[in-house]
Amino acid sequence: MNSPEKLSPVEGLKTGSNFLRGTIAQELASDVASFGKESGQLLKHHGTYQQDDRDTRKVIRDSGKTGKKDKSFSMMVRTKIPGGKLTSAQLLSELDLCDEVGNTTLRITTRQGLQLHGVLKSNLQHTIRRINEVQMSTLGACGDVNRNVMCCPAPHYGDPVHQQLQDLADQLASYFAPRTTAYHEIWLTDEDHPDEPQLVGGGSDGHEIEPIYGNRYLPRKFKMAIGLPSDNCADIYANDLGLMAICDSSQIIGYNVVVGGGFGVTPSAAKTFPAVAKRLTFVTPDQVIDVSRAIVEVQRDYGDRSDRKRARMKYVIADWGLDKFKAKVEEYYGHSLPAPNPEDVQCFDDHLGWNEQGDGRWYYGLNVENGRIKDEGELRLKSALRQICTTLRPAIRLTSNQSILFCDVAAEDKAALEKLLTEHGVKLTNQISTVRRWSIACPAMPTCGLAVAESERALPGIIDQLEVELARLGLSDEVFTVRMTGCPNGCARPYNSDVGLVGKTLGKYTILVGGRVVGDRLNFLYKDLVAEADVVPTLVPLLIYFKQERTSGESFGDFCHRKGADDLAAWADNYAAQSTT
Repeated sequence: MNSPEKLSPVEGLKTGSNFLRGTIAQELASDVASFGKESGQLLKHHGTYQQDDRDTRKVIRDSGKTGKKDKSFSMMVRTKIPGGKLTSAQLLSELDLCDEVGNTTLRITTRQGLQLHGVLKSNLQHTIRRINEVQMSTLGACGDVNRNVMCCPAPHYGDPVHQQLQDLADQLASYFAPRTTAYHEIWLTDEDHPDEPQLVGGGSDGHEIEPIYGNRYLPRKFKMAIGLPSDNCADIYANDLGLMAICDSSQIIGYNVVVGGGFGVTPSAAKTFPAVAKRLTFVTPDQVIDVSRAIVEVQRDYGDRSDRKRARMKYVIADWGLDKFKAKVEEYYGHSLPAPNPEDVQCFDDHLGWNEQGDGRWYYGLNVENGRIKDEGELRLKSALRQICTTLRPAIRLTSNQSILFCDVAAEDKAALEKLLTEHGVKLTNQISTVRRWSIACPAMPTCGLAVAESERALPGIIDQLEVELARLGLSDEVFTVRMTGCPNGCARPYNSDVGLVGKTLGKYTILVGGRVVGDRLNFLYKDLVAEADVVPTLVPLLIYFKQERTSGESFGDFCHRKGADDLAAWADNYAAQSTT
């Protein structure tokens, strides 16, 4: 007889939470400035993380105070936006909130969502309610459920495929959203007006339970993305479940399904590793929801609930092998599944600059460095967005590279949009370097509890240095991805990029090379524990080697992959020896 499954503490917490209620409502009503540990875990499913601002804590410590009570608690509130699609009015509402209750900045995430930082516990209910009042939601933006569903955000109205991608993203987001009414009860019910219509996030049946997740929800977070062979801007291979649309004559005939991507790593645990997804099957449009459900249910029932470090679906696939995993999915789905279509990802479009939509209007893609929307010095991006959204009222799309698309712009308004940006000190797409355009970073310090090093605040300076070296080498036009994280958990997808910079300890990073822009290949470790000041000097010999020995049309990531870690290291050592003689 098998011994009972030993569950992690979080599993018991979820099971006993009465479908994510726990004691959140009671703690919300108290005057204590922070939530307890158990509520902090449950709150993730509601779209918010409790965080400690270490910069503020340092000021407190330096003033002579010490102790746990001196932590500077606030909440990060994440809005789940399928496909990154929202209106000018919705973006304006988030900008209002970042000023009224946040730290005056708003952040575009690497999953096409928005994050408010610095929200006090006393303002949390008001914040979530305001987000729902403009028909958006934070439900399931974090936690052990399906997260924000990504897809290509480009509004190509002359091609129905892109609208079909967005429609599927909306369907998947709705289908896999938590059904618990706890969200509505805690955040959206107005005790003074109990007969008000329910806002976004509540169920129509107050007694409805979770038909997909059950009372334990998933073992860990689950991520979905939808892409195209010609444009993998949603980075489908970095997700638990990726759907690549296969098209014929501007119609989607089905999807290649890839499974098991995930980048969370615990350095002290060799049993953990990053993984890009594996090609599983091809499904027709009428099968995609049911097959996706079968995949989620297999992960629900067989994902590791005893060890959260190994609870993602990539470990089920690694332990079982893809054939066994596919057989189990077929069992849950009720039918056999064919091999994938031969097509695979080929390109990644960042959608920046001016692009025709196919309906006589235009969209403009603007780089937002590391996704941070703020007014700081001469850069007044937040103010520019306010004016654009108030006067021109474009549709808004967010990208996986933390950029923003202004959509449905009339030809006669193109100059006005550019003028509003430049008047506020915002650089246009043709005014930024290629390497900056293709770089992203996670927030890291000071608020992320997992961060061990800087990321968002460090990458701009590193890019400044890289720009100089690339110009000196005549490589300024080379397209390669640079992605940085403040810890090994991989939120900015560093493990499939051309250059990955992963925080290892304060001020030091692991440098990985050999991934590629289209995102279907892992990179490899080149140097470990590299000081921040040495990151660019460590990369320069590789760039020189690349310039001298690349093949025609070869990218930097492909070059590093072809040469391998040992060859790169030997060349760099020889280069260093020659430079000192």
